[in-house]
Amino acid sequence: MALVAVIGLAGPALAAVPRLRIPVVIGELIVGIVVGGSGFGIVDSTDPTFTLLANIGFALVMFVVGTHVPVRDTTLHAAIPKALARAVLVGAVAAVLGVVIAHGFGTGHAAVYAVVMASSSAALALPVVDGLGLQGPNVLSVTAQIAIADAASIVLLPLVIDIQRAPRAALGALVIAGCAGVLFLVLRAGYARGLRRRVHHYSAKHEFALELRFSLVFLFGLSAIALSTHVSIMLAGFALGLVVSAIGEPRRLARQLFGITDGFFGPLFFVWLGASLQVRELAAHPEFIALGVALGLGAVLAHSAGRLLGQPVTLAVFSAAQLGVPVAAATLGTEQHLLAPGEPAALMLGALITIATTSIAGVLAARVNQPAPDAHSG
Repeated sequence: MALVAVIGLAGPALAAVPRLRIPVVIGELIVGIVVGGSGFGIVDSTDPTFTLLANIGFALVMFVVGTHVPVRDTTLHAAIPKALARAVLVGAVAAVLGVVIAHGFGTGHAAVYAVVMASSSAALALPVVDGLGLQGPNVLSVTAQIAIADAASIVLLPLVIDIQRAPRAALGALVIAGCAGVLFLVLRAGYARGLRRRVHHYSAKHEFALELRFSLVFLFGLSAIALSTHVSIMLAGFALGLVVSAIGEPRRLARQLFGITDGFFGPLFFVWLGASLQVRELAAHPEFIALGVALGLGAVLAHSAGRLLGQPVTLAVFSAAQLGVPVAAATLGTEQHLLAPGEPAALMLGALITIATTSIAGVLAARVNQPAPDAHSG
């Protein structure tokens, strides 16, 4: 664990280099590849303890992703109709491209490619929006679009990645949704009676971290239900994140989740994921390099369709940011042996391309949003 923690520091180290601007999780993935089976073999991604901790990290990462979806932001409500229309258009284009790419590479995973290319990453894009100071109706609308695409893709992925088990996965997803709905009603009723405030003050006074403890109980409980109904813990984490976002995430809980997720379990998961990716198979199967490029460029092309509905091209490209869904697809495909050798690495290569294009589009959008200089100043 000490070794994995040290290895995980490579993510912040690479992100600290101004000229590189590599997202932290990408740095963790890269170093995981280097120390894993495709590199020097320093860590074993098949180790049961490592895998268990990585699954905890996966659930926590998806929990945090869910909390980043701005469910309570009332300013987004007016932007939802246009955002939904663009998300549907992007999904339709992605479906066509998915069929073309799957046929061209002979993988038979058109539905998986379509969901991946149609996805957006709220956890990646929304902090960039805040960091660059992007504002205005168009930015508000693309924020809603990203949230819709992120939620829909995370729900759809387990259903399409294994078509034969789709009915069972759909039933499991409904069970998770039902449990999350009941949890939301119970928590909202407790909050309305002032229970949240009393628990918060009592926990802060005695330093019990009760909000975090209860959140972990709910997370692991939903994860247990997900596993018993043969659904990925991805849905359990994301559903709980949406519940917390809908009732309002306390700042204290946000800081605590940030600490345990970004401080240990998140980096451990991404290092594990990088170590489990068989990148060497890309050299043995060069066509998967082309597949990764096709998926990345296909995602950008699909999201650029938003331009047809009046969306600025920079924000259309910006909405193509992908991370959680390709990571989940690669994780599920690796764990359940649903993808061909080299295909999970191709999915991550496609995600890297969208991150690069999103970074460029975000900077260009920030320049467009800069206020014009005052002609009377100076």
